[in-house]
Amino acid sequence: MIFFTGHIADNILLIAPIILSILIFVCSTKFRYYFTLVLSLYIVIITSIPALSIFINNISAPINISLFSLDIKIDNLSAFFILVTNFTMLMGLLYSNGYLKIYSNSKSSFELSLHYFSYVWLHISMLSLLMLRNGLAFLIAWELMAVFSFILVSFEGEKRKTLKTAINYLIQMHVGFVFLLIAFLICLAKTGDISFDALKIYFESNNNFWLFFLFFIGFSIKAGFIPLHTWLPEAHPAAPSHVSGVMSGVMIKMGIYGIVRVITYIQTDIYYIGLFILIISAISGLYGVMMAIVQHDLKKLLAYHSIENIGIIGMGIGLGTIGLGINNPLLAILGFTGGLLHVLNHSLFKSLLFFSAGSVYKNYHTRNIEQLGGVIHKMPKTAAFFLIGSVAICGLPPLNGFISEILIYCGLFKGLSAGNFNNSITMLLAIIALTLIGGLAIFCFTKAFSIVFLGTPREKHNENISEVDNQMLLPKVLISLMILIIGLFPIIFINPLLQIVSCQFQLNIDSNVLSITDSLSKISIIGFILFIVVFILFYLRSSLLKKKTVSYAPTWGCGSVNTNERQQYTSTSFANNFRELANPIFSTHKDYKKIYENEIFPSQRSFIVHIEDIFSKIIISIVNFFMWILKKLARLQTGYIQHYILYAFIFILLLFLLLYLNIL
Repeated sequence: MIFFTGHIADNILLIAPIILSILIFVCSTKFRYYFTLVLSLYIVIITSIPALSIFINNISAPINISLFSLDIKIDNLSAFFILVTNFTMLMGLLYSNGYLKIYSNSKSSFELSLHYFSYVWLHISMLSLLMLRNGLAFLIAWELMAVFSFILVSFEGEKRKTLKTAINYLIQMHVGFVFLLIAFLICLAKTGDISFDALKIYFESNNNFWLFFLFFIGFSIKAGFIPLHTWLPEAHPAAPSHVSGVMSGVMIKMGIYGIVRVITYIQTDIYYIGLFILIISAISGLYGVMMAIVQHDLKKLLAYHSIENIGIIGMGIGLGTIGLGINNPLLAILGFTGGLLHVLNHSLFKSLLFFSAGSVYKNYHTRNIEQLGGVIHKMPKTAAFFLIGSVAICGLPPLNGFISEILIYCGLFKGLSAGNFNNSITMLLAIIALTLIGGLAIFCFTKAFSIVFLGTPREKHNENISEVDNQMLLPKVLISLMILIIGLFPIIFINPLLQIVSCQFQLNIDSNVLSITDSLSKISIIGFILFIVVFILFYLRSSLLKKKTVSYAPTWGCGSVNTNERQQYTSTSFANNFRELANPIFSTHKDYKKIYENEIFPSQRSFIVHIEDIFSKIIISIVNFFMWILKKLARLQTGYIQHYILYAFIFILLLFLLLYLNIL
């Protein structure tokens, strides 16, 4: 069933949300959220129906929709990203109603209306660029996405640091826009057309790598690949938690969509493009998880894990591209399928983690891991959801992260025997990198969950803290169900992705692919049995405890009776050994006052370790250099009109000199 049937009907259906979004500003405070919710549901429905019809009816050709003179196409690749975007944006909006209550007194009605308006338009802009093939229209949608996400990030713009972070984010998004614009203009100059479809014509007769490289830089700034990631660890913590969830869950995936879309058109240099993506992705994954381990800010920790998971997605895409380059369909199918499935998986568990972190912040008013502890006693449901997200992001069975990562692992192991010796070494190094990423992720989330939710509070907080309301729990429940369903019944989601990969790259799904999917079915059965056994054990435990008196006492302290919260692990001490091992990679700054030998009774001291992102330091150094140049040039603004006339006279003389020398 195709939802769009006529030219006039298409225009009305698609233009309605744009017009109705203005009404958010005139809605009363009581109905503003519900109007936004209904409007978002309408957007989800009109875009999800044609997207779902592609998979249900196994349609390989794109669905063409006409909006005035603008052609819109939905193929199976864009349909997949549309469904992922719609689900995550809807969950974020459901969560926002409860989360934004803490701002009801500090924010004006206009500010909250602008926030919801920007949220809706971020949704519209992302869906638009997923359906547009014209380069100019795509760039306009890309710019709208940057502007409205900037407004969302700067929600607490009264804080100087937040405003500075939002401006930095906007500047970097514009840098990415410039690279995309240059890439499209090069295509226009060679083909006479500025569109994605024109890329095929360009790639048939021109060097493929360098134009792809321009596109990759533009899209990678949005996606957060190393070293183009520096906006991401700052913007995610600065934004409200529901915005952080959708930015990490789907907005950065627009960069992944752009990269995959361009790859579908490349004709030559395919192997080297795949190798380039694989190397950058492995570095991104390793650096992201290493930086996450040493963070004290819970949302910043999650932000660096977004970089890590973008690296995992990129490794899948790189592997798939290498498969295309060496003409190995099995490698290509496993790589692209694993990468795309991880796009969905990451959108689920990362939004769940950000929503859980936001619930903790709402009640405790801090993101500093060092100041938390024992949260599970006050917020047991939030703790359970954070634990589900933690297990999923670490790629452990029987949850969804395991399925996508095992597909990429299968592709890498198959790649060991495919191609020449150099290719085998590349696959081996990639396997080692992915293994390290997974192991370090487990280490990081052991730290995050145990220090935040277990033990006892490290600082005094309000004794009346309790679990968040059902409005904030509902989206976590729905996301957790999706995480569990993908982990237990992966074939339901893998089959449509196999269809996407097969259609986009003209690959045949052979018996080797089917044997791997059959193995995943068997693994999912084992996971289902494990889930049932754990459920029964917990049920039996709760049933037995109901009949007995349960007493609570402090944890045994190995004979010591004077234990207190200061003797627990802190975020710094937990990661200290790792930090020392990886110290050459980190830029570490210690803030403390030394105790001297002659101080018999030392005064109170504090010891704080700051880990700086080395890439951020490099960018700051470059910015400072240009600022220094601009300050020097500012001396030309003397305020004397005779000086300005002299500048014009010198410029004219310079032009005459260049013309005389035939340089111009």
